[in-house]
Amino acid sequence: MTLYNLFPLLAGPLSGWEAHFSRAAAMKFDWVFVNPIQELGASRSLYSIANYFRFNPALLDPKSEAAPEEQVRRMIAQARATGIKVMIDLVINHCAIDSQLTREHPEWFVRESDGRIANSSCQHNGEKVVWKDLAQFDHRHTRDQEGLYGYCLSVVEYLVALGFEGFRCDAAYQVPRHFWHRLMQDVKARHPDICFAAETLGCSPDETLETARAGFDYVFNSSKWWNLQDWWLIEQYSLMREITRSISFPESHDTPRLCEEMNGNVNALKQRYLFSALFSAAVVIPIGFEYGFRKPLNVIHTRPSDWEQTGIDLASYIAKVNAIKQIHPMFHEESPISILPCQNPNVLLMWKASVKHKDEALLILNKDVGQHQDFHTDNFRHYVQSGAPLRDVSPEYPLEYLHKPFHYSLRPGQGIVLVTSRN
Repeated sequence: MTLYNLFPLLAGPLSGWEAHFSRAAAMKFDWVFVNPIQELGASRSLYSIANYFRFNPALLDPKSEAAPEEQVRRMIAQARATGIKVMIDLVINHCAIDSQLTREHPEWFVRESDGRIANSSCQHNGEKVVWKDLAQFDHRHTRDQEGLYGYCLSVVEYLVALGFEGFRCDAAYQVPRHFWHRLMQDVKARHPDICFAAETLGCSPDETLETARAGFDYVFNSSKWWNLQDWWLIEQYSLMREITRSISFPESHDTPRLCEEMNGNVNALKQRYLFSALFSAAVVIPIGFEYGFRKPLNVIHTRPSDWEQTGIDLASYIAKVNAIKQIHPMFHEESPISILPCQNPNVLLMWKASVKHKDEALLILNKDVGQHQDFHTDNFRHYVQSGAPLRDVSPEYPLEYLHKPFHYSLRPGQGIVLVTSRN
């Protein structure tokens, strides 16, 4: 999958999303992921859902005669017309603390020692973070297991009926593995092509592994935080890829904007997108990454007026990278990866090979986004199993011929992508 995260509060009403779908399709994304669009609780946070079967009025067209559900169907139809499938957040770890569910089904919620409904929380940098606007569903110990399960299943079926073809399962690691396993089995028995991706931001490797074993099609990996050097990411990737596929991202709606972190360095944006796209089976960017947006996305306060004029446009570059990913099998599989020795420690040399086909690839990436770095080898045969010629399919400055010995001065952040096929 190549996913484009269309953040509803920045995009505005559904009726204006067609231009975003067209832009995503032009960049060769095949999925759009949208954050929750349902009716919200008093906090107005996108992840504080008060009613799962009604929609956020701020995203509806008040001038339209179409019912809210029909407006959602039309939005999805516009996406499909551009060749894009739509994935939505599935938020069943918690709901809004002021949701009617807390009054109609008090037995569905975790309780504090004093009897109050517990708020949802997580661990961040060793500290407990509590969201007071969220009520924690009690999937493990509720005395009405079937009632709560049936309700969650009905939410999924409702969204599938509207046309959604995938779910990003929010805080998936906080919901029991057996619950997810049952839910996905029941849904896929009726809709075998529905895709489930587990949000695992902030998880330990063991938590991510446990979540993946529930049967998710994808989990999110931690490549954003990799320094292009240490071994931990490759170890995690190797452990996980036997179980499921993963999704990389250079930034997300939960993180700071990469352009802000990198002080507007376009080379850094290109470098991290190229690596993210080619590292794992799937990749996602949030709306605005292609323009170097700097304002972080906020689940309460972001508005269409926050759209930025930056003078940056990476759309054509992203399209070229996505084309590489789609054409060459090893880049849309969770393939074996090795980080190879390189004479220049400022250059990443990564080998990747398909397990289903005969394709291999080398990524030669300048870790330095501020200066040129030299790469040299007397023979690329040291790095690949194939005897066939290597081809340069890089998104920028592709070489028609690879000299032997090979010497190249990589531009800041530049990546060279070489592919070949075993005989």
